[in-house]
Amino acid sequence: MLDVDRVPQHLIDAAYNNKAACPEWQGWLNEWNEASIEYRKRFASTMNLPYGTRPRAKMDVFPGLDATAPCMVYIHGGYWQLNSKDIFSVLGNGVASYGWSVAMIGYTLAPEASLTEIVDEIDRALDWLAANGSSYNVGPHRIVVGSSAGGLLAALAASHPSVSAAVTVSGIFELAPLRDTFLNKKLQLTDAEIANLSPLRRPPVKKPFTLAVGTHELPLVATNSIAFCQARRRGGAPSSLIEVPGADHFSILDELRCSHSALTDAIVDLARPAPQVM
Repeated sequence: MLDVDRVPQHLIDAAYNNKAACPEWQGWLNEWNEASIEYRKRFASTMNLPYGTRPRAKMDVFPGLDATAPCMVYIHGGYWQLNSKDIFSVLGNGVASYGWSVAMIGYTLAPEASLTEIVDEIDRALDWLAANGSSYNVGPHRIVVGSSAGGLLAALAASHPSVSAAVTVSGIFELAPLRDTFLNKKLQLTDAEIANLSPLRRPPVKKPFTLAVGTHELPLVATNSIAFCQARRRGGAPSSLIEVPGADHFSILDELRCSHSALTDAIVDLARPAPQVM
């Protein structure tokens, strides 16, 4: 009989440890945070708009050129237990150069909030933006963009009636493996959350969806996007997959600062009218 030992815990953890796989991660966060501090000063009156009652249930809105401007709604990553919206403000620069508005959603982190509560907060934030966005030149065309753990939140948020399309960057779409990793110490995922909040287990939302990964992603992180894209296509949902050469889990996000990059172009393309068939 073949005797196969249990996979060592450190190998299970390493499969989802993006920071360990990207030695320059802190440098990227520091750079974005420093640039975001200055950028946010220009929009002081529209920072930290409350959409809920908890301290982190706030949104930053960077108004577009006019009331018809499309909006990028950004949801940050950090495995639902790290980071804040403030760090990533400058990642809206790419679409802002086209006159878009940008909304950065903050949310309560685990363990203070369960993943179920976090998902509910994102839904309430979208409700708030639908009701109040016109006051901030947020037009009706809203594309939700989520990175890493925010990719799961964006995938679930795609079903919100105010969302036109979704883009995920290095997203997570199946929760079950995370329960065996170091990440679950704060998340404490339940069977119901794994079954109900894993986008791979849900019927595909029939809205345009672009998934992006870097070619230097951890294999299981990249596999999440590939598997989710394939599942959506099997379900007849419009989906495309972008692989960014040389990019890792953190450097790929810097593309969002550029007017012309694979990620910015993909987001802008989703707001363009579909060509008419003659």
